[in-house]
Amino acid sequence: MDCNHDGCDHKHIVDHKHTIVVVDHNDDHRKQTFDALLSFYNILEFRNTNGLLDSLHKIRPAILLIDEAVPSHGAFELVRLLRLNPRTRRLPVIILLSSDSRQNILAASECGADGWLVKPVLRSDIIRKISDLLNSTVEEEWQKLPAVQFKALKGTVEVFNKLADSIANGEPIIYDDVGKACDPLIEAVNSDNFMGILNGVKNHDNYTYVHSLRVATMLSLFGHAIQLPVHEQKILTTGGLLHDIGKMYIPHSILNKPGKLDSSEFEVMKSHVTQTIKCLEKNDDLPNGIVTIAGQHHEKLDGTGYPFGLEGSKLNDLARMAAIVDIFSALTDRRVYKAPMAPEDALSVMINEMSRHIDIDLLGLFRQRFLDSLRTFD
Repeated sequence: MDCNHDGCDHKHIVDHKHTIVVVDHNDDHRKQTFDALLSFYNILEFRNTNGLLDSLHKIRPAILLIDEAVPSHGAFELVRLLRLNPRTRRLPVIILLSSDSRQNILAASECGADGWLVKPVLRSDIIRKISDLLNSTVEEEWQKLPAVQFKALKGTVEVFNKLADSIANGEPIIYDDVGKACDPLIEAVNSDNFMGILNGVKNHDNYTYVHSLRVATMLSLFGHAIQLPVHEQKILTTGGLLHDIGKMYIPHSILNKPGKLDSSEFEVMKSHVTQTIKCLEKNDDLPNGIVTIAGQHHEKLDGTGYPFGLEGSKLNDLARMAAIVDIFSALTDRRVYKAPMAPEDALSVMINEMSRHIDIDLLGLFRQRFLDSLRTFD
């Protein structure tokens, strides 16, 4: 994307990331914001509002982040102008305020801003605020989907968000709640009405939720393909949704690192499996299959997986299915640091390079059943 308009200072564009426009006349502040967000989003920077309105029509960013005192309009007046323009009326805007005075908060609210933060802003706070706004926009679009798909997405994201609170408070996971949230997903799979679910979650900004929902959906499809009864599909589906909840303990800097993890970082990343097991084992009513899926989805047939180094016959079909789906989803997932791999390419990699690690017979069944359905991933 060319960036020749007045006031634009820097660009960092990667097509598979959301684009955030940052407007701040202070070079140091703008650089701090750029550095904080660079790993997660495309960033376009402006020193002032000259030419900004016209540029926003071309750029169509996901969010506008603007300093309160930016020249020439000032943030509050600029947001009022955006809200009067049909093309920018719904653009999410966050204002960076100089103080949390009542006057500032009232002005931000009255001008139509979607959120505000008070400087100096912590990196974690700005990322959380942006992510919440992005997800609100995505989830609003779900209402346009058929009822069963909407229920599947709405129910699973709500229960997933509650899981984070339960884990933070040391509380057990209520299996019945997770199962009920997964029921519409299973219904959608069994009626071959699930692609809207997979497409609807693509742009959601909570990667752990996105990956977990995709794994849950594909495990449910796997179960349907081998004609498992619905109650066993439910174990697969809920197991998929819960299989990575231990990642809530992993620092964002490791979970979203744009490069290869070093050895110490990889040890931290691997700990998500044991953390997941600890969370799940607090629940007396959880089917054993769910713990198996969570605990063994990184194990390999040749014994080189983790955390237990299990091999061969020690891995049951649930673990083998979960490993295939988890690897396929990881390869075809859209990440902040990589574009998604095409389904055909991902399957070729799995067949040609992972034959010692995964069950090739089950992979063949997976490929036969899902390739056509998954061609629309991009």
